[in-house]
Amino acid sequence: MKASRLLPPPNRSKTWADSGFDFFSRYGFLGMIRLVRDILMTKMCFSGARVLRWPWYARGLRNIRIGPEFTAGVGLRLDAFTDEKTRICIRIGSRVEVNDYVHIGAVDSVTIGDDVLIASRVFITDHDHGCYGGGFPHSSPDTRPADRELLISPVSIGNLVWLGEGVTVLPGVTIGAGAVIGANAVVTRDVPENSLALGVPAKVVKRYDPAKNQWVRSA
Repeated sequence: MKASRLLPPPNRSKTWADSGFDFFSRYGFLGMIRLVRDILMTKMCFSGARVLRWPWYARGLRNIRIGPEFTAGVGLRLDAFTDEKTRICIRIGSRVEVNDYVHIGAVDSVTIGDDVLIASRVFITDHDHGCYGGGFPHSSPDTRPADRELLISPVSIGNLVWLGEGVTVLPGVTIGAGAVIGANAVVTRDVPENSLALGVPAKVVKRYDPAKNQWVRSA
């Protein structure tokens, strides 16, 4: 295995106004035009957000709340499935950053805290088509999946959580503040705060020890 090295975090103190040349060199002329378009479209729907890159899709816009400085890559999909005008099904906190092709679907409640980072192709849902265990009547395989009852359980993701590439978060899950979920993990159960979970289904493999200032393996 090759040696790793640390790089400083990106400089977020600069605004687009005072670093225009950097943005031009990064995106090019056409890229800058697309970025301006994306910012204008974002402000029309979510005034406090930073930018949602087009295309993005939102169903049940009135049932979605996005906090200030939200940033999203292309292909974001937000689905709030409810007929209740005042219900907030998807609530996203401040300074949340999501990469490309993230899908969040909610019938009841998906809540994401502040300063959360979400990689590409992550799926978060609070519902399932049919029941296949537990105390509810089980769904018949002879029934069309789209016609089966929805099994619903709220999802909560705490502040400062980092969801890696391809993560799936299933109904009823609570992910504690400061947790890290490794790439392609399927989260079926709660993950405690300040812990690192990997695998299918996701299991906690490390926890942060503030006394040692280190991530240590779980017993």
